[in-house]
Amino acid sequence: MNVYGTDKIRNVVLLGHGGAGKTTLVEAMAFVAGLTNRMGKVSDGNTISDFDKEEIKRNFSLSTSVVPIEWEDVKINVLDTPGYFDFVGEVEEAVSAADAAIIVVNGKAGVEVGTEKAWDICEKYHLPRIIFVTNMDDDNASFKNTVVQLNTKFGRKVAPFYVPIRENEKFVGFVNLVKMAGRRFVGDTSEFEEGPIPEYLSEQVQVSRDSLMEAVAETSEELMERYFEGDEFTYEEISEALMENVIDGSIVPVQMGAGINAQGVKMLLYAIRKYLPSPASTSTHGHYINTGEMIQVAYEEDKHMSAKVFKTLVDPFIGKYSLFKVCTGTLTADAPIYNVNQEKEEKVSKIYVLRGKEAIEVKELKAGDIGAVAKTGLATGDTIADKGAQVVYDAPEISKPYTYMRYDAVKKGDDDKVAAGLSKMMAEDLTLKSVNDTENRQTLLYGIGEQQLEIVASKLADRYKVEIELSRPKVAFRETIRKKSTVTGTHKKQSGGHGQYGVVVMEFEPSGNLEEAYEFAERVVGGAVPKNFFPAVEKGIQESVLKGPVAGYPVVGVKATLIDGKYHPVDSSEMAFKTATCLAFKNGIMDASPVLLEPIVTLRVTIPDSFAGDIMGDMNKRRGRVLGMDHTGANKQVITAEIPMSELYGYNTDLRSMTGGIGTYEYEFTRYEQAPADVQAKEVAARASEE
Repeated sequence: MNVYGTDKIRNVVLLGHGGAGKTTLVEAMAFVAGLTNRMGKVSDGNTISDFDKEEIKRNFSLSTSVVPIEWEDVKINVLDTPGYFDFVGEVEEAVSAADAAIIVVNGKAGVEVGTEKAWDICEKYHLPRIIFVTNMDDDNASFKNTVVQLNTKFGRKVAPFYVPIRENEKFVGFVNLVKMAGRRFVGDTSEFEEGPIPEYLSEQVQVSRDSLMEAVAETSEELMERYFEGDEFTYEEISEALMENVIDGSIVPVQMGAGINAQGVKMLLYAIRKYLPSPASTSTHGHYINTGEMIQVAYEEDKHMSAKVFKTLVDPFIGKYSLFKVCTGTLTADAPIYNVNQEKEEKVSKIYVLRGKEAIEVKELKAGDIGAVAKTGLATGDTIADKGAQVVYDAPEISKPYTYMRYDAVKKGDDDKVAAGLSKMMAEDLTLKSVNDTENRQTLLYGIGEQQLEIVASKLADRYKVEIELSRPKVAFRETIRKKSTVTGTHKKQSGGHGQYGVVVMEFEPSGNLEEAYEFAERVVGGAVPKNFFPAVEKGIQESVLKGPVAGYPVVGVKATLIDGKYHPVDSSEMAFKTATCLAFKNGIMDASPVLLEPIVTLRVTIPDSFAGDIMGDMNKRRGRVLGMDHTGANKQVITAEIPMSELYGYNTDLRSMTGGIGTYEYEFTRYEQAPADVQAKEVAARASEE
């Protein structure tokens, strides 16, 4: 593969709803550019970008893949991302390396939730974008309706560049609205030739042309004035205005085609080359190591070498690759590099360009280009540079996982294999997290959604030959008391020689502080219990609060006071008094009206206004208390509520069902509250059945 200068590179991320046709579009682009002799199909499992076994099995993308395409004199690094919301971390990594986006919309389905999410991502990261409407060869596809939906949802800056030509219910060509010229495909191929604009399209063409001219006019006062005066813009004026304003997001072109025959794809490649920015006109964020001061770094070839790792790929067959984007200078093979984050040198003998699963060795990569190195200690988010570098680049901003399930190895003795496999998968996917919950004797797997966790289990079985079982996790309840009780604990044992003897009289009452497990005090008079046994009594309390007598959960908010007791000068020992205290604790807690406390979280749900009623009704069913509603603009609002943690199991799936997939949520622990009697009874019965 040739080496390209910074101004000859385009880094483009493909975004859109699941099933919109992103992977098929990548195949079409590769075919038109001459990388392949025939297009692969998602259904056949032979596409360039979907090479993982799970992707082939499920017929949709699970991770981001890079497909570099050489088109005329530029190199287009296409980042194909998953459309399913569980894999948003993959999208966020890809976006951090992209300079522009293609939002893929299914012409049959129109604007979907994934389309809106893709737009929001572009707005968040200020990415120039082109919208590409696919499936135009489908009888039920409507470019006109899709453009109307896009204008309604995203405003007038969305401007169609083309109008499809259909004859005998077949997609046969398009009208170029910029040049006002007809184009007809040569058979079922991507090639096209000039042709007349059909008479029956004249009205639609004029409406679409007016829409495009209006978008062009709004880019400057001079053009707006001329537009109102009825002046016609020249092709050069239109082209220049488009080049300037597509880059700054003032105009969003809409193109269309049929991925299955690669029709319209050649025009998309031309548009990427002409309208979307090269890294030379963009910059990236970082901060100085010593001062922490933020800095904007331009992509320039004539500076020292630096790069940022934006993704890690771990595969049992092709190995581990760290994908990076060169930020400044030129990265060459065999050159020593320094991991700025980990403060260590890395040995890199070869650098690669990945094309799906194929690793193509290259001599060097210049600023703005995307490449990979194999078998290093690099992690996603690391900065590599010449030694002595003063800047660290920002790591990709990854969504926090809130969905979790318990997991257990199916076979005993496989725990280490499971841990090793998960460690590799967590390096690859930063939205995955494994947590050891020692309190409830369970291990938890966190992710964005249930489907992601199920796929993790499937990958473990396929890649690493270990099976895990996913199940509902236990909630971290607590136990406390509401009343005061006084009890005696006696430990008396005689078996020849020295015996065991210790008696304590304990008083238990609520401490009023649920943040601490216990408070210990003593009011012993007359030396009934010698002072040297006080630490043993406290140790008995310390051990007892770890597992309460109601349902085996930790005890909090208890004040334990030693008020009296008995001892024997020979048979008494620390162990005897500790054991007596444990007995007193168990009986004392049960006599002091024990209750279960459940964790309460503050939940924030972001949804469009139209779903507010459904969300609030669902909150009530989950024993939630709505605290407020805040409008965030764009017809969205955030509903804040307090809700028991136990009621959030499966909430991700339910929220997507209620909102069509557009709702998002986050939560944080707030406090513990007394659980209702029915919840307590159910939990006590569940714990009793386990023993």
